[in-house]
Amino acid sequence: MRSEGDTWDIVSSVGRTALGVATFRAIEAERPDALIRDPFARWFVEATGDQQFLGMLADPDSIDQRNFFPRTMGPRTRFFDEYFEAASRAGCRQAVILAAGLDARSYRLDWSEGTTVFEIDQTKVLEFKDGVLADHSAAPKADRRTVAADLRDDWPAALVAAGFDPSVPTAWSAEGLLPYLPGAAQDALFERIDALSVPGSRIAAHGGPGGAEMQRLREAARQHVDRGPFGGTAPFDLWYDDERADPVQWLTERGWTVERTAMDDLFRSYGRAVPQLPADLVEVFGELRNRMSFWTAVKGAAPADS
Repeated sequence: MRSEGDTWDIVSSVGRTALGVATFRAIEAERPDALIRDPFARWFVEATGDQQFLGMLADPDSIDQRNFFPRTMGPRTRFFDEYFEAASRAGCRQAVILAAGLDARSYRLDWSEGTTVFEIDQTKVLEFKDGVLADHSAAPKADRRTVAADLRDDWPAALVAAGFDPSVPTAWSAEGLLPYLPGAAQDALFERIDALSVPGSRIAAHGGPGGAEMQRLREAARQHVDRGPFGGTAPFDLWYDDERADPVQWLTERGWTVERTAMDDLFRSYGRAVPQLPADLVEVFGELRNRMSFWTAVKGAAPADS
């Protein structure tokens, strides 16, 4: 469960969800029909020595096929990869990955020359990540700058101190982040992004139910925790269920143009069959899937392709 000001490393609390995501990315990247390239994800999992996730890497078929979450990782990762590539082509030479976790896009993607990528996360997460990448002599494909900050606090000050320039168009991402923020912190997040974004800036995010809907989903899901891939815990228990503004509506009202894609449509766009849930899980997780959407937004007029 969460508490005010809580912290974590890569094998506990919210950090452990990032490790699980890295595991599922590694499994996706090693599929014959992989939607992504990510040789780095396996490194992170192996460096922790976590037996549960190492077992999944060794035998992906051991993951309960009724679990929907691992099967979303290919389409989800591809969506954000393509978003950053399109933003780079459109002239954004500055990117900010919020709650970067074990995201290796600074190393994986072919960024345009002169691009700076800022990765924001908690200190212990970034230290672990940097250590693994250094051990493998990995070199980023952009000017990568890490920013140790808690997104519940005054992270813009730390971002600017790291060299962020609020006068140029920026590509922001909030992948796997929003439910882990209290409602007030999520609302403040978008207020700060808007304040730091000039016309032509972009953002990509995804989200699902919140507030009372999340409370109902959590209660129903607890009876199925033993089927999950996180070792007897569930990401739902780390999510906040207090009320918050709808970010799509909020951004639209402030001059951002938003394009939305439903989860099932995203699967189909990449040629992947939409996973079917067993009958006893449809009521619990079907609601989450039906409410989950991916969206991108552009502030004002986008810059011409460079």
